[in-house]
Amino acid sequence: MADLFSPLTLARGPALKNRFMLAPLTNTQSHPDGTLSDAEFNWLTLRAKGGFGLTMTCAAHVQAVGQGFPGQLGVFGDQHLEGLTRLAAEIRRHNSVSSVQLHHAGNRSPKDLVGTPVSASDDPETGARGLSLAEVEQLVEDFVAAAVRSEKAGFDGVEIHGAHGYILAQFLSPEINRRDDRYGGSVENRARIIHEIIDGVRARTRPDFQLGLRLSPERFGLKLAEIIEIARRILADGKIDYLDMSLWDVFKEPVEEEFKGKSLMSYFTELPRGGVRLGVAGKVTSPAIAAEMLEKGADFVLIGRAAILHHDFPERSRDAAFTPVALPVTAEYLANEGLSPAFVQYMSAWPGFVQAA
Repeated sequence: MADLFSPLTLARGPALKNRFMLAPLTNTQSHPDGTLSDAEFNWLTLRAKGGFGLTMTCAAHVQAVGQGFPGQLGVFGDQHLEGLTRLAAEIRRHNSVSSVQLHHAGNRSPKDLVGTPVSASDDPETGARGLSLAEVEQLVEDFVAAAVRSEKAGFDGVEIHGAHGYILAQFLSPEINRRDDRYGGSVENRARIIHEIIDGVRARTRPDFQLGLRLSPERFGLKLAEIIEIARRILADGKIDYLDMSLWDVFKEPVEEEFKGKSLMSYFTELPRGGVRLGVAGKVTSPAIAAEMLEKGADFVLIGRAAILHHDFPERSRDAAFTPVALPVTAEYLANEGLSPAFVQYMSAWPGFVQAA
């Protein structure tokens, strides 16, 4: 367990005081215009106070048309700066590194929120419209501008959300991306948008501004072999500070038959990473599992559901006898852990999470 509480240096910016990173968690608590609410401020800063080495926001959309859920935090306009600045300062006050996750939902944007959603290509299944070349270039610019805005607000860094079937993963998917320009076709072309965002953030933020990337290797038309190669190149480039692999379950084997026989996680921990740190997410629900992931080659772990249940999960993990609370839990319990009624309602849709009233 001691390794969980050793500091983690990154190539740029402040070190994490431990190996616990708060996963970027949808919580539906902010205002309809994307400005930060007191409820989301309280939820996040309570986790910083609870000992997380890095406290990350929920997915924050970089374009209004990229909104993915009601009550989503925004980072697409200067109207968001006041709330973001307040949030960054309070996270720092609790000695936690701060990050905004930069996001665009693409074809997963609800029509009732954005009208016609957009994607890498026309998508009859969702009704999404394929972006023009100029619009792809604008999307790159808006990701970069959101990073610059996050820096201005006082955050230590940002994470680019390239996972879970959202717009950057839609570009990576050979099933969804049917473009015939420089952003489609080969895996190099489909990954181009991510490389351009990384280069743009590096060029327009200070030298010690931290940059992470979240990838997921399965579902939504993604091919494991391609994601491995994309990760390999990005790790070799050394332009990001950490790679956050969202694995759905850190113990699972790949779904693709030719890759079975070892864990999905191992395909990424065995890649050369130079000075880039590697984190894993997916059902890390106890201190013992967190410690095991470090033993298996991860540099840090991202805590999701367990952080909802225990705002102070890192501090509690110092006690070897700590056992996380069993599900389901009451709405009152979650309120005491800093969840607003809107967040509790959202969690009620997760089977077996919230006890029926």
